Amino acid sequence: MEIVRVLPAFLLAVVLISASPGPAMALIFRRAALQGFWPTVATVVGLELGIYVWALAAGAGLAALVAASDTAYLVIQVAGAGFLFYLGVRSWVSVFRASPEPDTTHPPDSDPPHPRGAWRAAFTEGFVVQLANPKAAVFMFAFYPQFIAPSQPFLQTTAILALVQVLVETTLYLGLAAGVARARTWFRRPAIRRRLEAVTGTVLIALAGRVLLSAR
Repeated sequence: MEIVRVLPAFLLAVVLISASPGPAMALIFRRAALQGFWPTVATVVGLELGIYVWALAAGAGLAALVAASDTAYLVIQVAGAGFLFYLGVRSWVSVFRASPEPDTTHPPDSDPPHPRGAWRAAFTEGFVVQLANPKAAVFMFAFYPQFIAPSQPFLQTTAILALVQVLVETTLYLGLAAGVARARTWFRRPAIRRRLEAVTGTVLIALAGRVLLSAR
């Protein structure tokens, strides 16, 4: 099968793309460091669902419309940059609101309970960040056709390749979350937490500026 022949190159490309710094890495690192592994799962699921939606949109030709339409691209660009800026400002607000006293509410070796609303918020955050990224639309539109032969059904093959990408990225991101979460006791120290929030906020605001100001 043609898809089997191109799979090694596709997997290598996906790994390299997943390992590149960006909003996904920033969100995963922050949540795993401050809340532990399991809450981060919801963020990863949201991020990967956003990727899969864009992939299906590329397969259906909708991503091409976004890539070709200046208005659609600008709307998504502004929305994406605005949401990243909001997340960055929220992190900086946490810096100034953080208590200088250690957090003794929960034992350091266990995750605090996370109600369903917190999981929903983590999922939504990841999903919106990924979906409100016009670069993802352009990337999917340009990336997947390289691995699809003209004789193959485009939408079905895109859906299969996208599923492979989601599985690979989920494995990598959850591995990152697990590694960071093991050091969460250190990250929860008030001084370290404030620094982490400051760095994360700065990175997210910088990414918002890059999304807003970068050329198509």
